[in-house]
Amino acid sequence: MTTYDWGKFGLHIPEIMVPAEGTDYSKWAVVACDQYTSEPEYWNDVEKIVGDAPSTLRLMLPELYLGKPGESDKIAEIRKSMKEYLDKGILRTLPAGCMLVRRESEGRSRLGLVIATDLETYDYNKGSKTLTRATEGTVVERIPPRLRIREGAPIEMPHIMILIDDPDKSVIEPLANVSGKVIYDTDLMMNGGHIKGTFIAEKDLEGMKKALSALYDKAEAKYGKGEIIFQAMGDGNHSLATAKANWENLKKTLSPEEQKTHPARYALCEIENVHDDGIVFEPIHRVVFGKKGQDGMDLVRETADILTSQNGSAVIADSAQNAPKGSFVIPYITSSGKGYLIVETPKQKLEVGVLQTALDVIVKERGDADVDYIHGDKAVENLASKPGNAGFLLPAMDKAMLFPAVAADGALPRKTFSMGEANEKRYYIESRYIG
Repeated sequence: MTTYDWGKFGLHIPEIMVPAEGTDYSKWAVVACDQYTSEPEYWNDVEKIVGDAPSTLRLMLPELYLGKPGESDKIAEIRKSMKEYLDKGILRTLPAGCMLVRRESEGRSRLGLVIATDLETYDYNKGSKTLTRATEGTVVERIPPRLRIREGAPIEMPHIMILIDDPDKSVIEPLANVSGKVIYDTDLMMNGGHIKGTFIAEKDLEGMKKALSALYDKAEAKYGKGEIIFQAMGDGNHSLATAKANWENLKKTLSPEEQKTHPARYALCEIENVHDDGIVFEPIHRVVFGKKGQDGMDLVRETADILTSQNGSAVIADSAQNAPKGSFVIPYITSSGKGYLIVETPKQKLEVGVLQTALDVIVKERGDADVDYIHGDKAVENLASKPGNAGFLLPAMDKAMLFPAVAADGALPRKTFSMGEANEKRYYIESRYIG
């Protein structure tokens, strides 16, 4: 086994910032800014809970307010709060090390490690072969409004979750047996469950480094030199893309020596093992909205025709019992009834990829159809039962397929999977100085 330094893995040991001792973490911790974007009442309730207490709510902008009147004033208030929290010691800096996080939510428990990822080993552009890969297409138009918040900010807070492929549970899980200082142990607001953070100093991470070395060697043997995918985005793809864009802009103003050590070169994140039993990939279904008065079966038949042209053979069937081995079976629902699309010779590794490629053609060519991305079978059934609409139910993605699929096909179609519901997403607690 070869021994590497942290940079070889695209990682960096940060100096994490947390609130001063005695802070009420139940008010400090707030869910990721990209959640509840259509529910202003959620954020109104958070305001009431926080009140005047120190909170990460003052250091972030819920995306509900992006592009809305008053956005620039809110960003100015964030800058003011960041300076105040630094100047008054509301934020304190820990020694170099990581935070081992145990999160309990919705009856499940998962383990993660707050660390920093090297933006030099990440590229969100299509065809990227970097160590850290985007798992879904990055919509570059979503970066500028987020960049307005990050540019010039003295600190960052992560809601970025990055996955590693460690079926033997050799990297993160053994850290539960390493002695460290418990920094927080608190319930999370608004049905967020419970979270416990234990600080582990850099000197106590040597066992993890050795395990990462072995994992890296296995990845190199599996994918080949120059082709390794070592970190895959789980959540917060556009936040990491924003950090990357900010770094690329800043890098132009720095000397080569300054670029090696500047804190903005890294982005704080939480890495988790995709094989953690507490991580569940939930499917995101599709509903196509056609013209009222039309039969949704027109959309189903059109989808089948496109699937055939793209994959070689796709049929509409009342039953999936005789589906050939290796075929994709995609249930559909319309106001006329239910059935199955059977793609007999799929050209991609995942059902969602095959279906989304066909639906993209329908939306582009018809001009009168639109697609929405839906959680839950019942919601799909309600929407698809309306005249002119068609719903397609997708299976949950096998977690073990994530790394091989991204390695083979690149970034997956948008909305391929969801790592839990909104209240299971990452809550802001840790931060880091970025200059």
